[in-house]
Formats: sequence, structure tokens, C-alpha cells
Amino acid sequence: MSARPVTFSARIGSPHGVHALADRAVLAEESGFDQVWTGNDIFGHSGLVGLAAIAMRTSRIRFGSGVIDPVSLHPAQIAMYASALQELSGDRFLLGLGAGSEVFFSWAGLTPDSPVKRTREAVVAIRELVNGRSPAGVAGAAEGWTEQALLRDPRPTPIYVGAMGPRMLELTGRLADGALPLCLPPGHVFGVIEQITAGAAKAGRSIDEIDVAACVWVSISSDRDEARALMARHIALYSGSLSTAALEANGLDPEEFARTQKLMLDGREDDAVASVTDSMLSLGIVGEAAEVIDQCGALIEAGVRHISFGPPMGPEPDGALRLLGSEVLPVLRSML
Repeated sequence: MSARPVTFSARIGSPHGVHALADRAVLAEESGFDQVWTGNDIFGHSGLVGLAAIAMRTSRIRFGSGVIDPVSLHPAQIAMYASALQELSGDRFLLGLGAGSEVFFSWAGLTPDSPVKRTREAVVAIRELVNGRSPAGVAGAAEGWTEQALLRDPRPTPIYVGAMGPRMLELTGRLADGALPLCLPPGHVFGVIEQITAGAAKAGRSIDEIDVAACVWVSISSDRDEARALMARHIALYSGSLSTAALEANGLDPEEFARTQKLMLDGREDDAVASVTDSMLSLGIVGEAAEVIDQCGALIEAGVRHISFGPPMGPEPDGALRLLGSEVLPVLRSML
């Protein structure tokens, strides 16, 4: 097992604006989390403004973009934002990069290169820029950079990649400081680690150099039935967008998800939620604090060094953060 200490992060978001997002980050800090992550999808809530607010409202917790795409923002701009957020926060910022959504890009008439290519080129270029170097002539960077491509105020920044598929995971192992894979079910993280390890080996690196976050769905409540009902509704909503291969690889029955999806498409949402079985609920971590501790503890015992708690979190998101902070994290830390 790696000697790396275990990290606990929360993937937060707020439909109520920048101030509410910063409030939630403060709550996560007070609740004992090590990191918080928030998104920046094009046409969504402005993660960049939210990240600046988090930097100014918190003092200890590390915070990251989960994730910025290098299509709607040029890598040079991303490097500038990253360096400035490092300065503003005292080097607490973590840059999460991802390929972005082809659907969202189409709304703006954007037609980017392939996801792996554009992500690789961005990671390479941004790494050079935040370390005070030009990407010109650097292997893996896009063509067109010149020697004048230098930031005025560079600040080294850890780079994480939001990776799902094999090629993106291999890229992460070769180039990134961290990984943000969505792990559904939670045990899927072990296959992810294997693929990242293979990529790291190709670059002469060790997996111990890479912070692999097991990004899991968590629904926690003092009322077990309430937690399960919320997770069931969440799974029903996403039942049609889950990879059949990934479900089968983790011992889940795609036919169950297909039946739930059909009910959703027929407008029978309550019936779809009711159709979510116990095996389907294993897609996430769900229950009272003791159940969450058991499931997270098993991941840690098996070698996971970073658990990232994400939506749906709980029937009341702020209450879920408090419950995780007061009843779950202290027990998990005592196991280390």
C-alpha cells in the first residue's frame, strides 16, 4: 500500500451563484475536508469567478477546477488564471483540466480536435507556461507557439486531468500530477489505477507520484431511507448515459438500467425511481454515516489514497457536508 496520506475532497457546486459557492467551500473547510472542486462548463456557472471567491474566503483548504476545457479557453489563458489563483491563494490552487463537452461546444460553433489530442497539448503547454517556459518546440505541445510565449507572472501549479477512457487515463499517467476519474461504482477506481499505472510506467514514473481521486457519488443522511431515495432518483436520471461496458465490467446488469431509462423516457419518473434495485444503488455510496464509513473504509484498506465525495451528497447538501465532516472523516482518519 502507498505511504501517501489519504486525501478527502468534496465536489461542490451551487445553483445559487458565486457567494453561495464560496459559502459551501468555507463550510467544507470548517468540516475538515482537504480539498474542494467546482466545475466550469461553458454556458454553465462561472467556475473561474467562483474559484477566485473561494481563494479569498478560505485560508487552509486546497481548491480546484473540476474541470476547465482548453477549447473555450486557450491554454495560455488557463495558465494565466492558474498562476494568478496560486498567487491569490498562497499556492492552494489545483488546476483540473478536461476535454470538455462536444455538445456544449456545438452550441458555440466550436469544432475542436480529438479529446485526447487537445487535452495532451493543453497539459504540456500549460505545464511549460506556469513554470516560466515557452511551449515552443516542446514535444507534445501544439504547433505555433513561439519563444515569446512566456507568462509575465508564472506560478507552478499541479495539473489534474478529468479522465474516463483508456487513452485519457494513459495520458494522465504519463503527464499529470493527479486524476479526477468518475468512479461508478466506487470499486471501478482499481481498474482506473491500473490504467494510470501503465501510463506512468511508459514515462518512467511511479503511480505514487499521481494523486488519483476516487470520484464517487455519495448520498448520506441520518435517515437511511431518505439517502437511498435520493441516490435512486439520481441513478434514474443518469440511467441512459452510463457506459454498458463499464457496467458489465463491474458486475452490473445493463438491462436493469435500460428498463429504468425506458420508464424515464416514457415520462414515468416515479416508477423509474422505484425500479432502481439494490444492485443499481451500488453505483454509489449510500446510507447513514456508519454505512458510508464501512464502504469508504474498504476502499482505503484496499489502497485508495483519495476519496472525492460528490453529488448527490445528501437530501440537504450543506447538512451532508456537516455530517461527513463530523461523523465520517474523523473515523476514516483514525483508521490510517
